[in-house]
Amino acid sequence: MRDPEIMNRVKEILATISKIAPGHAVELRIPPYSAIQCVEGPKHTRGTPPNVVEMNADILFAISSGEINWNDAIADGRISASGERSNLSELFLQLSNAE
Repeated sequence: MRDPEIMNRVKEILATISKIAPGHAVELRIPPYSAIQCVEGPKHTRGTPPNVVEMNADILFAISSGEINWNDAIADGRISASGERSNLSELFLQLSNAE
């Protein structure tokens, strides 16, 4: 069951990310709540995207606020990222500085 409060918070953060880094090169997934395409670059249209980042909502909240950093979350498996454009560390740094 998806918690409506968590869903709203996830969608707010993802909307902000879409404004900071518009585009279609990376698919950012926060299951089971939402997913967006962001970051400028080649648009993906079919099959599994070449650049995918996935994390749960708690990690999204923590990294968006600067509570944890990208490299640590990647290193210990809290974030799964694949593809040459999947390093969103600068994006999340911008996001945490904006809050």
